[in-house]
Amino acid sequence: MQFDVETVNSILEIDDAYKAPDKIMELISDKESRETLFKKFLSVSSDLSFDWFHQYFEDEQAQRKKMKQDFTPDSVARLLSRVVNVSFARVSKMNDDGTRTYFEPTAGTGGILISHWDYNRRNDALNFKGKNGDHQLPKWASILTYDPRRYWYQAEEMSDRAVPFLLFNMSIRGMNGVVIQCDALTRQTKDIWFIRNDTPDYERFSEIIKLPHTEVWAKEFNVSEWVTEFK
Repeated sequence: MQFDVETVNSILEIDDAYKAPDKIMELISDKESRETLFKKFLSVSSDLSFDWFHQYFEDEQAQRKKMKQDFTPDSVARLLSRVVNVSFARVSKMNDDGTRTYFEPTAGTGGILISHWDYNRRNDALNFKGKNGDHQLPKWASILTYDPRRYWYQAEEMSDRAVPFLLFNMSIRGMNGVVIQCDALTRQTKDIWFIRNDTPDYERFSEIIKLPHTEVWAKEFNVSEWVTEFK
């Protein structure tokens, strides 16, 4: 495992894994420190096709007793992503503005979301298909046609420990979307972050913008109540 406890803790400059969520949140909240952090991780591995933190989080951070957290194996995440994408291509349509939306109400650190993102950038379902839904271009052309601005990912997660890893994972991959720290059932919400890559380059890092607790955003994302702790 490339990103074992020792490696991650060394990059974050922490002496205990329990400090990782707060440290990551601190570093990714500032553009310069965020990009420096990303480059350190990328120097260890540039393979963004899977969640680097899967085993690290499961071993060191998961709240199994309190929140019943467990994590989807990478192989299952890839299978789910393929099933969802094939089903979408057969029975669904793009949004009116030509974009495609992904929604996950219990995203964890982003394992399934990352598999879905990786499938999209490798296959670029938006730009491949002809009038009959058939692929008109070879798969390798995705590197030329994929535009992150045409894909929107809405990820929701309740755990204070998981959210920093989720934000990290979306930003380092140049996604566009939103992370909502909320109870998916009651819609009580702690915070919302806008993840923005306003370029056609998926190798760019996304901005992380924390949204204010206003009525406008509450209405937009179906927030029932802004809270500091979940009931």
